[in-house]
Amino acid sequence: MSRIPLPASIDAAPAASQPLLEGVRKSLGSAPNLFRLTANSPATLEGYLGLNGALAKGSLTPQTRERIALAVAQINGCDYCLSAHAYLGKNLAKLDEAEIAANRAGGSSDPKADAAVRFAAKLVRSRGQVSEADVSAVRMAGYDDAEIVEIVAHVALNTLTNYLNEAFDTPIDFPVVSATAA
Repeated sequence: MSRIPLPASIDAAPAASQPLLEGVRKSLGSAPNLFRLTANSPATLEGYLGLNGALAKGSLTPQTRERIALAVAQINGCDYCLSAHAYLGKNLAKLDEAEIAANRAGGSSDPKADAAVRFAAKLVRSRGQVSEADVSAVRMAGYDDAEIVEIVAHVALNTLTNYLNEAFDTPIDFPVVSATAA
């Protein structure tokens, strides 16, 4: 059970969050628990959706975005996000089980994506304190400066949802994947 109220429906959410949740429902077919929990703060929900929407228009592929989300969730121990992104990675980004396992371990079987995932993992583990060599490695793999900035932004976005779910014990509404069973 969540540590703060989880609106049972879109109509039960704060009025300012309802149109945002309706947009999520139209996009995803439902309003998953993460979004309904975040709806307790309309400003936070709007901020999350805004950054998520902006980054979806960025240069990183959906596959790379899911790979980063899986690595970040694994490192942060967020079973909710790990479950959600394992589902999305498999069903939307078409990542296979071996790739999802590699992502959870902080890498990828794709050489270019491997550099992005390794950089993302390093960002999380070092709380952003990466070296010039770390930045150079991701650049040498073929990422330009805009894409490197996007990797950092995806780490931040996923860390936000990891922290929300862990702080408030969001009930998992995807097929459950556990960070401890890596």
